[in-house]
Amino acid sequence: MKKYISDSPEKTEELGRLLAEKLKGGEVIAYRGGLGMGKTCFTRGVAEGLGFKGAVTSPTFALINEYIGGRLPLYHFDMYRVSGWDDLYSTGFFDYLETGGVIAAEWSENIEGALPDSTVTVSFRRIDDNTREITVDGADYLFNSEELR
Repeated sequence: MKKYISDSPEKTEELGRLLAEKLKGGEVIAYRGGLGMGKTCFTRGVAEGLGFKGAVTSPTFALINEYIGGRLPLYHFDMYRVSGWDDLYSTGFFDYLETGGVIAAEWSENIEGALPDSTVTVSFRRIDDNTREITVDGADYLFNSEELR
């Protein structure tokens, strides 16, 4: 587990870009943290790091945004309204797991039992209005000890 301090959206995006450079496909990134914590900023960095050139927005109303055209496809889920297995199946989550793309899941607490053992968990904690502590857990296999500082 590694902890980082970000004092700007740009730094949060950079952390996402650094993670994306190491992704090979098939990973699930599970976000934990409340509203306005930087989950979409981090996802924007992941998308950019994968080579996606378009806009990245929160999937709050769409439930899923697909970012295609980079090195790997990125599927950005909002699991806030998922309250059971039927809801989860209706999102197509399990189908997306089999695509070889990368899944980024906001409100992953709601699907804890469905997350693969290899899930990378990114937790956000507010320090003040502009500063976040971001903890990345489960990605050690992607990085050597010198990276993601």
